[in-house]
Amino acid sequence: MAFDPRSFRSHFPALALTVNGHPAAFFDGPGGSQVPEAVIAAHRDYYVGRNANTHGQFETSRRADETVEEARRAASALLGAAGPGTISFGQNMTTLNFALARAIGRTLAPGDEIVVTDLDHDANVAPWLSLEERGIVVRSCPVHLGSCTLDMDALQALIGPRTRHIAVGYASNAVGTVNDVGEVVRLGHQTGATVSIDAVHFAPHALIDVQALETDFLLCSAYKFFGPHVGILYSRPGALDRLPTDRVRPQDPLAPTRIETGTLNHAALAGTTAAIETIAGQGNGTDLRQRIASSFAAIYPYEHSLARQLWQGLAAMPKVTLYGPEVGEGLRAPTVSFRVAGQEPAAVAAGLGEQGFFVWDGDFYAVTLIERLGLADKGGVVRIGMAPYILPEEVEALLRAVRAIAG
Repeated sequence: MAFDPRSFRSHFPALALTVNGHPAAFFDGPGGSQVPEAVIAAHRDYYVGRNANTHGQFETSRRADETVEEARRAASALLGAAGPGTISFGQNMTTLNFALARAIGRTLAPGDEIVVTDLDHDANVAPWLSLEERGIVVRSCPVHLGSCTLDMDALQALIGPRTRHIAVGYASNAVGTVNDVGEVVRLGHQTGATVSIDAVHFAPHALIDVQALETDFLLCSAYKFFGPHVGILYSRPGALDRLPTDRVRPQDPLAPTRIETGTLNHAALAGTTAAIETIAGQGNGTDLRQRIASSFAAIYPYEHSLARQLWQGLAAMPKVTLYGPEVGEGLRAPTVSFRVAGQEPAAVAAGLGEQGFFVWDGDFYAVTLIERLGLADKGGVVRIGMAPYILPEEVEALLRAVRAIAG
């Protein structure tokens, strides 16, 4: 099925924004995407006809129950999970990951080890570092700095008899690297360690199959794939039930609610379902999972072509330095980071922003990677992200603007 970006754009009212007379170009997707009209409508519909707490003996409460269950089913289809009972929700990925780390930490003994990586967003590092106060040893896998890829030999060497958990990112939010998470899961399970995957940056761009990966846990955020601010945690059947999570005494002690504290944001869950259905609407199939798979089969190559267009254009500029794996045929997130010689990333981003090009600058919480690259005290990098609502002519206009700034 061919992807039609112009048709897709029609779902997003925010794309009509202008800045200083320039049409806005939303290259800021890695920090959060725009939302389609269906997500906006889902919020309104919830508050008009479903607004109640759950498990009551009246109509709006039953509809709230349905809203939560629908979101679990939709997220399950998005991730290729066994069913809605594997999907938990929270305020955001970071909050869920701290809760997961605390629960896992209570099962560990001083001297037990956890492996993280130098490539990750700190939301997938700091929760595990917090366990050091319990005597847990946290080891970090280094990165090949030239390509910004994980040193898999070093990772294998770090995994030993005391390794209890491995936390790895599916894709780098800073430079777009996609990791071989299947191999990480295999290495971890060989020694009896559990594995969690931060898929926040990967989930908006390509199909995930948690059952094929055999991962124990996977986290992502709906606001990165056209939805509201909701964190999603997948737990392999049975994995969450064994963990001593934080919860109030009357709470259902089984998955998926075992790790959910307090009342969920039901309106946002309605929006999450609408966001996933928007993705599925770009594909064909007899069920939601098939339509999602078909959609990503069309979206990924389109986004990749935009990223390749951007990479090649920037690579031709003598004063520009690019970071991360070259955009080619290999699996990669459509995120491109760079610096302009003699200019602070913040100044470059501000100059582009005045012209309506929304890009990010800094370290994006990938603090260890930016430190290893020697850029922590130099403002980090400029980051540009592709989304299905970006057009090739917007990429070309952005390249002209960067060329003018670089001089």
